[in-house]
Amino acid sequence: MRVLAVDFGEKRVGLAVSDESGRVVVPVGAVQRRSDAQAAAEVVAAARERDAGRLVVGLPVRPGGGEEGPFAVRARNFARRLAELSGLPVDLHGEALTSVSAEGALREAGVPQGRRRGAVDAEAAAELLRDWLASRGAGGEP
Repeated sequence: MRVLAVDFGEKRVGLAVSDESGRVVVPVGAVQRRSDAQAAAEVVAAARERDAGRLVVGLPVRPGGGEEGPFAVRARNFARRLAELSGLPVDLHGEALTSVSAEGALREAGVPQGRRRGAVDAEAAAELLRDWLASRGAGGEP
């Protein structure tokens, strides 16, 4: 089953998708967030377009301790909206500093700074999805 990962942000929502085996993860872009309703509708459309059978939303946690960060309530509400709109199962998965890590990975890959903005969000979603898949074994099985 394909899984679509969602890195929820104030300005952009990063997206990444796995292949059916759960072994390959590809960043697929970012949705400009003008409102939660608009962003959720676009994420659901992306999930349908990519034939995703599950969504994974990043839950901001503090590094080290795993406590939920201040943005966690917003992410939980967005995940709930996605579940209602899509009818798909939605998992929350703790993530800390994925955007910082993604920025570093893109810098190391030589991506010019001007082209990193949306790419960072998509790469952060890819890191989230890789971690979620690894925590469940190949294919994302619980």
